[in-house]
Amino acid sequence: MNAVTGGVLLGLAVILAVAHAFGRLARWVHQPAVVGEIVAGIALGPSLLGLLPGDLTALLFPADVRPFLQMLSQLGLVLFMFGVGYQLDRSHLRGAGQQVTAVSLSSVTLPFLLGIGLAVVLEPTFITAELESDRLLEPALFLGVAMSITAFPVLARIIDERGLNKSRLGAVALACAAIQDFLAWCVLAVVVALVRATGWGPLGWLVVESAAFVCTLFHVVRPGLRWLLAPERRWAGAPVTHAALVIGLLLSAWATEGMGLHAVFGAFAFGAVVPRRHVDALAPQVPERIEQTSLFLLPAFFTVTGLSTDLGGLGRQGALMLPAAVAVACAGKFAGAFGAARLTGATTRESTTLGILLNARGLTELVILNVGLSLRVLDSRMFTVMVFMALITTVMTGPLLHWAQPPEPGPPRKRRTLPFAPHGRVRRENP
Repeated sequence: MNAVTGGVLLGLAVILAVAHAFGRLARWVHQPAVVGEIVAGIALGPSLLGLLPGDLTALLFPADVRPFLQMLSQLGLVLFMFGVGYQLDRSHLRGAGQQVTAVSLSSVTLPFLLGIGLAVVLEPTFITAELESDRLLEPALFLGVAMSITAFPVLARIIDERGLNKSRLGAVALACAAIQDFLAWCVLAVVVALVRATGWGPLGWLVVESAAFVCTLFHVVRPGLRWLLAPERRWAGAPVTHAALVIGLLLSAWATEGMGLHAVFGAFAFGAVVPRRHVDALAPQVPERIEQTSLFLLPAFFTVTGLSTDLGGLGRQGALMLPAAVAVACAGKFAGAFGAARLTGATTRESTTLGILLNARGLTELVILNVGLSLRVLDSRMFTVMVFMALITTVMTGPLLHWAQPPEPGPPRKRRTLPFAPHGRVRRENP
């Protein structure tokens, strides 16, 4: 065994052990396990472990090991984004009611505009040497997208744990989150195209390629999967289903990466077009297996994120940027959701609950932030600020929801054992 292989194995062992311990601690304090895993990743970086004597971060994750951890983290990310797309119920995006439409659009538009405004205000603090260009357009648009996102997977977990999954309020919140994430990913794709295209010609070609890719998924890949995975096929079963989904998501991720977009777009889009009815009828355990693989690799993603996050390096400017980012994020989401909900007939309590729920950002925010860091539209200081903003807005969701929706008197609600992952994706049972 060479030194690099041994270093990767040791690093993974440490990452998984710390992530498991922090995940259990998070559940003990009534937070989703993913919050603990995110904190574990940050703790293994310079923000905590790096402060101890002996430079333990560099010892556990030396420079020659980090590229391999980065590769594993990207694989986990691609598998995770497939799961997000697979669990996205497209019925939420069709025929949405007036309230869902109004809340979704307002709680995306207002944070987006406030994020752009924050970028304008903070432009003098940007570390220009770490950015792709000195233009404000791309960082401003990116911050707008980052402020607009809602973590659909974590939100689904919170709603179920609070007993809101069968209520109208829970359904509205999930529908709004689905629409918001769909819109945010579309805008993010535009930002990525603007950054990576070197002129109007390449940008136009990227738009054409992206449109062709989406059309191919819906009109070729989806019908092909329906035919391949039909229960009457003699080869029908879990092995073929598993191979088809994994090969398809990897090829889709490869295609979007090759086009100049990020691999996460391809994995997400492929998951969204998979015929779920066929998969659930034929081999419902296959998406769970893919999900479990992603959950095994995602702690590496959190650690790679933590290695780029240095709370101690924020300085005085960063210390002022963090509360400003948290305030803008909370104000945009809450005011957008609360105002639209009230105008469409919701009560004050319902509107408040919606505003609190839609402010959770979680893992989805980290995905977007890592895209921004790789594109160099975020510098290291703003990246650290936004990572902690995502963590703070997710952690505060539970306590604020408890305040807005206190438990009803009576016998305690029995906790159900559901087949969902700790990151929030709830598998729907067949009727």
